[in-house]
Amino acid sequence: MKIEDILSRASDTKALSIGDGVIVEAPGMFKRLFAGKRPVIIADATTWRIAGENLQNLFESDGLSPEMPFIFTDPNVHAEWSFIEQLDNRLLATDAVAVAVGLGTINDLAKLSSCHAGRRYMTVGTAASMDGYTAYGASIIKDGKKQSFSCPAPLGFIADIDIISNAPWRITASGYADLCAKVTAGADWILADAAGVEPIDTVAFNTVQNGLKSALSDPEGLRNGDRKALYHLMEGLLLGGLAMQINKSSRPTSGAEHQFSHLWNMEHHTLADGSTPSHGFQVAIGTLASTALYEQMLDEDFTRLDIDRCLSVWKTLDEVKAETREMFKNTDFPDIGETEMEEKYVDKEGLRRQLTSLKDNWIEIREKLRHQLIPYSKMRKSLEAAGAPVLPEQIGITRERLSISAVRAQRIRRRFTILDVARRTGNLERWSQNMIH
Repeated sequence: MKIEDILSRASDTKALSIGDGVIVEAPGMFKRLFAGKRPVIIADATTWRIAGENLQNLFESDGLSPEMPFIFTDPNVHAEWSFIEQLDNRLLATDAVAVAVGLGTINDLAKLSSCHAGRRYMTVGTAASMDGYTAYGASIIKDGKKQSFSCPAPLGFIADIDIISNAPWRITASGYADLCAKVTAGADWILADAAGVEPIDTVAFNTVQNGLKSALSDPEGLRNGDRKALYHLMEGLLLGGLAMQINKSSRPTSGAEHQFSHLWNMEHHTLADGSTPSHGFQVAIGTLASTALYEQMLDEDFTRLDIDRCLSVWKTLDEVKAETREMFKNTDFPDIGETEMEEKYVDKEGLRRQLTSLKDNWIEIREKLRHQLIPYSKMRKSLEAAGAPVLPEQIGITRERLSISAVRAQRIRRRFTILDVARRTGNLERWSQNMIH
């Protein structure tokens, strides 16, 4: 499917340009999308220097009369409510359209503040760092907790490879890891579909998966700044965001591997120096862990699955809720697991239906999963070549904690993944002991 066809199906983003030097297209894109409006650039000190100042000059030369840019001067600007309030004050005092210049933080701040102001916005990305550029919604810390706020993705997006190629390699490696996560996320959707839990949205699934392995094929090139490799990485990440718009959920791009990251963020995990590992680096470890779980599952012969045994040890909803309360009682999210488990809980008859579907169709399901997945050894080599972590210790997670995290992560999201199949078949604790090769 061509990018134009995908954009026609996306709910929010209607213009997208990726390539060398395409920042010069920004004034024309702005005029098409926001006829008669003035732009106001939103940036931080770094992204203003990298691309914002040049963009301001381009807008001026094209007669768009841009307003004075809004530049966050705090060197620790992040996706936190106080910065939303700062930007809200600026945007509510004007009818200018925000043009975000930066990474995920600037994009999310501009996204939510533009929504508060009742208008759309546009983004010029400065690195291939994650898939959230073109995703709906913004993740913002409010009242000490990261919260998701509903707001439209940018109406237009510019990805200039000249700019993106100069991003620090660690940021690009993080983006590569986030794209790798689409492999296991796709496998999780195949499983959910096979179990009769969540049917695959073919358009959204193919938007992410068609060309995915090709986009992941040159991690060494990414590490060396190869422009073709960067183009395909950026394209893959943006397609992920568009798929989320099409499906109106993060299912096309996020599975068990992201649940590890979500859990660690909820647990306020940091490195020894107090810094938080990047989203992509957390997901790198989650992707390898999920891949290891899949390889163990694929070694099983589920055509011989003892469903009655699984049913005999299946607990009631009240028992599961009590277990979950106990598991998270000393956290600052004691109720989330209980709520999420209630949403995806099935009684014994529901469990029988799910497991019977997996058992009766196992040969076909296994072949689909083998076609979808990248072997653990190859995934590890690719992540390492791109500069991403491949051992949990590299992001401050012990192997014991990783195993425990698999059990805990299964309980914090209602999404059906490999973790749920492992739980339903009585294998989660055993498989989780063997997630690092």
